[in-house]
Amino acid sequence: MIEREPRAAPPGALRRAAPALLGYLAVRALGLLALMGWSGARGTSAYTLLTARWDALWYSRVAGNGYGYEVRLPNGDVHSDLAFFPLLPWLERGLAAVTPLSYADAGLVVALLSSLVAAWGIFAVADHVYGRRAGGCAVLVWALLPVGIVQSMAYSESLFTALAAWSLYAVLTGRWVSAGLLALLAGLTRPVGLALVAAIWAAALTSFLHEPSSSKDAPSPARAPSPSGTSFGVPRSAAISPSARPSSHALSRAPHSGASRTRRALGMLFAPLGAAGYVLWVGFHTGLGPLGYLDVQAGWRNGFDGGWAFAGFIAGKLTSFPAVFAGLALIVGVVLLLWLYVTCVRQRQPLALLVYAGVVTALALCASSYFGSKPRLLLPAFPLLFPLALALARLRTRPAALVVGAVAVASAAYGAFWLNGSGPP
Repeated sequence: MIEREPRAAPPGALRRAAPALLGYLAVRALGLLALMGWSGARGTSAYTLLTARWDALWYSRVAGNGYGYEVRLPNGDVHSDLAFFPLLPWLERGLAAVTPLSYADAGLVVALLSSLVAAWGIFAVADHVYGRRAGGCAVLVWALLPVGIVQSMAYSESLFTALAAWSLYAVLTGRWVSAGLLALLAGLTRPVGLALVAAIWAAALTSFLHEPSSSKDAPSPARAPSPSGTSFGVPRSAAISPSARPSSHALSRAPHSGASRTRRALGMLFAPLGAAGYVLWVGFHTGLGPLGYLDVQAGWRNGFDGGWAFAGFIAGKLTSFPAVFAGLALIVGVVLLLWLYVTCVRQRQPLALLVYAGVVTALALCASSYFGSKPRLLLPAFPLLFPLALALARLRTRPAALVVGAVAVASAAYGAFWLNGSGPP
C-alpha cells in the first residue's frame, strides 16, 4: 500500500515567502522599465523583444501549427522545430484557447507567472536549508543576474526553473512521487531536465543505501547519519558558518524520514519519463531511431564535446584587440562558476542540489555551439547562487539594500542593452 505524501507546503508558506517575492517583482519590474525606456529611445519594441524574437518565435510557431517546420540554411544545416521541447508550446496553446491572447501573448504570461513560481521555489529550497533570510537573498540574487531579463521573456527557462526548484524542494522534504512528477514535466520543457533526473536518482539511491535495516534501529531524522556530513540533503550546522546554519525545520524534515521505499522508487521511475518520452517520439517521428533527437540537435550545430569548442572560442578571443577583453571576461566567468560550485561543496549543500547544479553547469559549459547562450543556459543552476545569498544575508539591512539597489540598476541597464543588441540567440 502506498503511503500518502506529506502536504506540499506548510501552512503560511506563501506568507513566509511574500517579502522575497515582492523583492523579486521589484527587481524584475525595474528591468522591464529599463527595457521599455531603452527600446523607446532606439525606436524598437520591448514587447517584440520579449515575445517575438529568437526561440520565442519557434515556441509560438509550434503552439500554433504543431511540429514539422524547419529551415534549411545555405551551408546545409537544418534547423528543425523538433529541437524545442513541447511543454511551453502546449501551455501557450492551452492558454490561447481559453483567452483572447495570441500564442506570443500566452508565452509571455506563462513566462511571467513561471518566473514568480520559480522565485518562490528557490526561496523554499534555500529557506528549508539555510533559513528565511538566506531564502529571500537567494531569490534576489537570482533576480539580479545580468541575464535576468530572460526570466521575463517568452522562453522556457523560467518554466523549467520553477519545475526544477519545486522538484528539488520535494526531494529535500521527502515527497518523492511529487519530485518525480515535477521532474517529468521539467523533462518535457528543456533537455537539461536530465540534471533533475540525475539529482533525484542520486538522492534516492543514497537514501536507499543508508536506510536503517529496521525501523526500530532508525535514528531520529535530525540525527540520521549520511555521507559527506549531510543529513540526506541538510548540511550539518558545524560544517558552515553560523549565519549559514540550516533551520530547525530543515533538520526535522529530512527526505528519508518516513519515506517509503515504494514512493522513492516511484519518484525515480517517473522522473525520466518526460524527457525520454519526447526523445523517443522524435526518433520515431523522424525515422532516425531512438537517438534521432541528437541528429536534430546536430542540425543546429548543438552537441556535447566536453568544452573543447568553447575553449577554442575563448582562445580565439585572446588573439586580437579589443576582443581580448571579452576573452578575459569569459575566463573570469568560468573561474567564478567553478569557485561557486566548489564553495557549494565545501558548505555541504544537499546532495540533490550539488548533482543538479553540477550537471546543469556541465551541460551549459561543455555544449559545442551557441556560446552566447551559455549565461542564459545557466539560469536554472540556482543552487550555485546560494554562497552569494549567504554572503548577502550576513550584511546588515542597510548595506544589503544598497548592494541590491546598485546591482539592480546595473542589471536592468545591462539587460536592456543586451536585448537591444545581440540578445539571447
